[in-house]
Amino acid sequence: MKAPKLASSGDGRDTRWDEHRSARHERLLAAALDLIDREGGDVGVAAIAAEAEIPRSVVYRLFRDRDDLDEQIRGRIIDDLMESISPALAPSGTIREAVRAAIETYVDWVTRHPHLHLFLSLGSATRRSVGSRAVTGTKTAIALNVSALISETLLSRGEGDGQPQGTADNLAFGLVGLVDSVVNRWVAHPESRSTAEALGEFLTNAACALIETTARAAGTGIGLDDALR
Repeated sequence: MKAPKLASSGDGRDTRWDEHRSARHERLLAAALDLIDREGGDVGVAAIAAEAEIPRSVVYRLFRDRDDLDEQIRGRIIDDLMESISPALAPSGTIREAVRAAIETYVDWVTRHPHLHLFLSLGSATRRSVGSRAVTGTKTAIALNVSALISETLLSRGEGDGQPQGTADNLAFGLVGLVDSVVNRWVAHPESRSTAEALGEFLTNAACALIETTARAAGTGIGLDDALR
């Protein structure tokens, strides 16, 4: 009688196991976001596992350690944030209208998800975030996107010999840094902060003033109420 063949790696079981691991991985990240959004960043692995209805012992089979879990959580928070603000990064209307729309969209997301924003910038009280690649990379990508937009729509209208090298980058990174630092402070100190509406108005006026000063120095001859394109 011929011996039966042993199961091989090509019988589909490895693929099914990968799909099972992937499904659990997604459930844990989704559960972490929901839990942090509701209760704040000071949530333990046990609470995340319970929220996902997955044994705690499974978590570290799917993540190297807590730092890896936290960084992947930050990545998912960034995905949610970018989905909300991406339309504002392809603006229309006047320069002032585009700035206001982008800032109000961002402030609206932060107002709806303050715990997620705090986790992005600070981590939890017991595991502070230091040098997150996901967060740093996203800020840089947004600033470079803004820099390209500034070069194409604002500084390209300059006269004479053009602007000093780096003007678009300086303005873009200045704008992103301004908004980021002010919003971080606003979220972290609810006891002394302004209303969300006042925050949006302040940031819009501050960003517009910086843009206007740069545009004037660059000799563009355009104002904040001119069409962006």
